[in-house]
Amino acid sequence: MLMKNLKIRTNPQVNEVFDNYPDSVRDKMLNLRRIIIETAHETEGINNLEETLKWGEPSYLTKYGSTIRIDWKDKTPDQYAIYFKCTSKLVPTFKLLFNNIFTYEGNRAIIFQPEDKIPETELKKCIQAALLYHKVKHLPALDIL
Repeated sequence: MLMKNLKIRTNPQVNEVFDNYPDSVRDKMLNLRRIIIETAHETEGINNLEETLKWGEPSYLTKYGSTIRIDWKDKTPDQYAIYFKCTSKLVPTFKLLFNNIFTYEGNRAIIFQPEDKIPETELKKCIQAALLYHKVKHLPALDIL
């Protein structure tokens, strides 16, 4: 596990979004945030991570990556999700490699139920592929394996 100096630039409004999640899901959302930041720390070639808001959702960007968003929504209170660009090869590749491990929403998200134990090893591989997407999109299996 590589740990290096990672510069994280956080929009202060991101913390407000986390603070406004219901108590029942706030820890789940903070756990997804932790996994994303930890993965960026562990990934060679990522020196900067921007944590901002896109469509009002906590979003994570790197120089060579595809945006990752996370959110819980009032209209689907029994789930929360990590979102990827739907026109990328990310979620279709995750489905091929981890079909039975995750629940998906189309080609744009991995969905979790509040009681789910997140398979961190596999999720970190998905996050890493997104953080490096423009460097790995031409590789079979996005260099996940």
